[in-house]
Order: sequence, then C-alpha cells, then structure tokens
Amino acid sequence: MLLTADVGNSQTVLGLFRDGEMVRDWRIATESHRSADELAVVVEGLLRLEDLSRGHVNRFAMASVVPALIWEYRKMCERYLEVEPLVVGPGVKTGMPVKTSNPDEVGSDLIADAVAAFDAHGGPVIVVDFGTATTVGAVSQLGEYLGTAIAPGVLTALDALVSRAARLRSVELRDPGTVIGKSTVQSLQAGVIYGFAGQVDGLVRRMDAELGGGAVTVATGGLAGLISRHTETIQHHDPYLTLRGVRIIAERNR
Repeated sequence: MLLTADVGNSQTVLGLFRDGEMVRDWRIATESHRSADELAVVVEGLLRLEDLSRGHVNRFAMASVVPALIWEYRKMCERYLEVEPLVVGPGVKTGMPVKTSNPDEVGSDLIADAVAAFDAHGGPVIVVDFGTATTVGAVSQLGEYLGTAIAPGVLTALDALVSRAARLRSVELRDPGTVIGKSTVQSLQAGVIYGFAGQVDGLVRRMDAELGGGAVTVATGGLAGLISRHTETIQHHDPYLTLRGVRIIAERNR
C-alpha cells in the first residue's frame, strides 16, 4: 500500500491508499523537532490502531512545507519502512507545468492540490486551501499552474488579534448564526467566519475573471468545511485533496 503525507506548518495529514483508493487517514500535530525514530513510533502506532503494520506499506510519498522534517521522514522511510520515499518538489514529474516567475518557490502542497483538482474537474480550476495561510491557486484550462494569492490563515489571524487586544480572548470557531454579534464571543465568530468567507469570495471572483471565467472552485484544508459553506464561490469541498494529489504524482513517478 501507498502511505502519503501532507506535512503542513500546523498539522500533518496521513493517508493510506490501496489500488488508488484511500482506505485510512489520520491527522496529527506537526512538530518540527521530531526525529526519524519518533516519526516511526507515531506512524506504527497509527497503523496498529487499524490492525495494520509497517509491513503493509511498500511505498511512501509526501508533500511538505516544513524543510526540517523532510530529511527526518526520509530517514524514517529508509530505516523502518525500507522504502525510498518520493518527496514532491523540484525534479519530480508532476504532469503540471508551473508558469510562475520562480517555480521552485511554489509550495509542494499547492502543486499537489492543483494536480488533484485538475484531475477531478479539468480546467480552469481554482483551489482554496485553508491552512496556516489561506492560499488561492489558479490552474489554466490547459492544466498549467499560473500562480497564487496568499492571505493569513483563519487561526493565524485570530491568534494575532487575540494576542494584541487585551479584552479579547480565543473562542471556539463555530457558526454564530448571525453576523450581528450580541456578545464578544459571537462578534469574534461572526467576524472571523463570515469575514473570511467574504475574503475568499472576493479573491476567487477576481481570479476567475483573470482566468476568463467559468473556473471550478475547490476547497481543502482543516477549516474548509466550516468556512466554505458560507461562501458563494466554492463549489466543492475535498478534505483530502492534497493527499490525492500526492498519490497521483507518486503514480506518475512510479
């Protein structure tokens, strides 16, 4: 089976694929100081929860925005899984030309998102990824990655606001049911959830216009389910879009 990893700044999502279909998935906190040995303990523990073992894994592929962990995952794969890992990045065949001024700067997770979205919906397609940063990526009708808009992530912005405002505190992110908050908690929830939904709509509409119109919009990331339902432009929500893209890229480099 193929084990895939999407290593983000805040969370890491792991997915296990059999014959192209995801059969298991896990979400863990990203800790940049973890060693290969610690990663092996985590991975084997997750597999055991599903009555599986590391022997079931014969391939590994990952996208990572945390450089320090790439080397540790490599060592973990070679030492404990006894496989050569595929790391999405420069030199790896993705099947998607990157038409930016410096392609090496584009995050591997964004490319994986774009590959999966184009594979599922064709082009033009816009991908919104709600992570530590909120990214909006554009893919042309021909399947070319054209570029990205990057904004602060939902939790990143909320944490910054709370840390700089003495009378505000962190709140549970859920739909308050009204944009006119009747309490500090409701007001923060309304501002964050509806505010980010409006921000995404604005970015997507402008990006769609630059693409010539008619783009399909797909959302992914930890808070995509909460925010996307309040938008007017997001048409599809796929929480495993990045992992699906990593799998497709792994198959293209097999």
